[in-house]
Amino acid sequence: MNLENKKVLITGSDGFIGSHLVERFLKEKCDVRAFVFYNSFNSWGWLDTLPPEDLSRVEIFAGDIRDPLTVRKAVKDINIICHLAALIGIPYSYIAPNSYIDTNVKGTLNVVQAAKDFNLQKIIITSTSETYGSAIYVPIDEKHPYQPQSPYSASKISADQIALSYYHSFNLPVSIIRPFNTYGPRQSARAIIPTIITQILKGKKAIELGSLFPTRDLTYVSDLCEAYVKMCKKDNIEGEIINIGNSNEISIKDLANLIKELMNSEVEIISTDNRKRPEKSEVSRLFADTSKAKEMLDWSPNKSLREGLKLTIEWFSKEENLKRYKLMYTV
Repeated sequence: MNLENKKVLITGSDGFIGSHLVERFLKEKCDVRAFVFYNSFNSWGWLDTLPPEDLSRVEIFAGDIRDPLTVRKAVKDINIICHLAALIGIPYSYIAPNSYIDTNVKGTLNVVQAAKDFNLQKIIITSTSETYGSAIYVPIDEKHPYQPQSPYSASKISADQIALSYYHSFNLPVSIIRPFNTYGPRQSARAIIPTIITQILKGKKAIELGSLFPTRDLTYVSDLCEAYVKMCKKDNIEGEIINIGNSNEISIKDLANLIKELMNSEVEIISTDNRKRPEKSEVSRLFADTSKAKEMLDWSPNKSLREGLKLTIEWFSKEENLKRYKLMYTV
């Protein structure tokens, strides 16, 4: 499919990945409608940081993914949906699981229900590797069993299945993109990589983390955005689930040491119990099998972990970027 002049709706476009995706689709000369979370501050999240010449080409749609009438208005006259709007913080899902059902499950239901009434060409639903839980075998392919080890994971499993049910029941052109761990500029400071980087930049002598043994498969955000574009261009992938990862794993301990090396830091890394997930909820190993993405999309990551971390460190090191974060720790 040629994407030029296609009308693309991106939900969650005010967030980390969504804002990068808006920029990526602008490069494809798409007409982008950016669904942002309505708020009284009229904030468009990370979209507020885009160059004015880019932002002028974006149609901003402020609303709430939990409201079906609002979602229906957003979907009207659209060719392609990339659905990213979600609550993603795992710790908060232990505290407020109902919010995750409302946003992640019902929000996805609102998207596919609205899409059913319009003649869309593509609907890309954003999943997560957390649906797999701790690896039963590696590398993890798309046939790996689901293991809901947190309320967040359970909500995303449910959202995926709701979306796929509309593919089977109504022939809706739904595909599932399942990213493993994504990182890069604009990521939440609560995520592991920004947590380490920002604390080193602020001169912390010691950094408290949770468990250091789990492994993660890390993909730079621009590589993930390229996968979205390839999924939108590719024909005959309806009903498919496609992993997106780097096909490598690294432990949290080794990741922290690599960041320390790249930043020439001697900061001490400490594992504390109060930052650990509940024992049965900890996802101990994530390691992606991306052979399906390579075969079906001709996709593979361009950025190595070292390259991506350098770019991420460089971005966070700029004062104008760092000051956008409310860092809740002291030196």
